[in-house]
Amino acid sequence: MLYDVSLTITHGYAVPAESARTVAHLMPLSRPGEQMLITGMIQADPWPDERLDRFDFFGNAVTEFAWRNPVEALTLTLQARVERIAMPTTLDLSPPVEGLARELQSVASLNPGSPHHFRHGSPRVRLVPEMTAFARGCLWPGITAQQAVIAIGRALYAEMTFDAEATDVNTRPEDAFALRHGVCQDFTHIMIACLRGIGIPAAYASGFLRTLPPKGKERLAGADAMHAWVRAWVGVDGGWIEFDPTNDQLVGTDHIVVAYGRDYDDVAPDRGVLKTWGEQESTQAVDVIPVVPAAQPA
Repeated sequence: MLYDVSLTITHGYAVPAESARTVAHLMPLSRPGEQMLITGMIQADPWPDERLDRFDFFGNAVTEFAWRNPVEALTLTLQARVERIAMPTTLDLSPPVEGLARELQSVASLNPGSPHHFRHGSPRVRLVPEMTAFARGCLWPGITAQQAVIAIGRALYAEMTFDAEATDVNTRPEDAFALRHGVCQDFTHIMIACLRGIGIPAAYASGFLRTLPPKGKERLAGADAMHAWVRAWVGVDGGWIEFDPTNDQLVGTDHIVVAYGRDYDDVAPDRGVLKTWGEQESTQAVDVIPVVPAAQPA
């Protein structure tokens, strides 16, 4: 599936910032056999005094901007064309959950894709007894690691209510879990804590999700938003699988990945430092548009 992706993030300040610096994870990844970034461009307005494009430890594309002069507002824009490749359905080759620890012991590498980076608590995700107990309640004797990922994701979908007003970007996963309300970031952090609590390595995936308008309605420009879901390691043969607990589904061609990390802190779309005071306002608008091939001449 071929998509054109556009994103606009704006920040407005009541008092002009004397200077500013921001780090952005916005450019979609290329992953052999899964996703291909065909072309992409990130721009900033006003034009920055400094810019650095690089890759972080986990292989995510990062763009850093800096402004040395006063700015009243900042706008970041992304334009990208991405091919999302349909993955064939595979057999469940993962071991029983209780056997996953033995397979982890056989993984000696600490390269960026190693499951060892995603086993324990991280800055945004603490392993708390309540979420571990919830995860254990979703298991049955002999359940495989892959089945456990899906079972826990589906249980969270049934247990949680999507509520954009209940939490904010700084809400702790344990608080959102206690409320049983939250947004995709909360669903994802909670599921990561549940999986790590029972010994399944789990990563945070940030990206875009193609959304469809209600039947009979036109699609609204800018109606899509950045999304988050879970990437879990289910064994040497099973590898990594991805599940979207907000929508109760295995990740497919409607999901476009931007970055993988231990939690939101590793892959925040836009994070910065500035010198100012007073109120600030931020908005985000995303469009994920399927590219329809031109009709071939008869």
